[in-house]
Amino acid sequence: MMGPGETIGAVATLVVFGSIMYPFARAVSRKIEADTARRTVLPDGTAERIARMETALESVALEVERISEGQRFVTKLLAEQRDGRQLPRQLPPGGAS
Repeated sequence: MMGPGETIGAVATLVVFGSIMYPFARAVSRKIEADTARRTVLPDGTAERIARMETALESVALEVERISEGQRFVTKLLAEQRDGRQLPRQLPPGGAS
C-alpha cells in the first residue's frame, strides 16, 4: 500500500505532467487539422475539369448502351436464323434507317 505522502506525490506528478502535455497535445492536433484542411483545397480549374470529365463519362455510357442494344438485336437475329424462323424486317430500338 502507498502512504499518504506517496499518493500526494503521484497525484502531483500526474497534474504537472498533464498540465505540461495538454497544451502540447492541443498544438499538435491543431497542426494536423490545419494540414488536413490545406490538403483538401482543390487547385484552380479542378471543378471545371471534373465537370467536363463527368460530361464525357455520361456520353461514353450512352454510347456503350447503344452498342449493347445493337449487340442484343444482332444476337436475337442470329438465334432466330439458327432456329429457322423468318427474320423480321425491323430495326433495333434507336437504330438508324
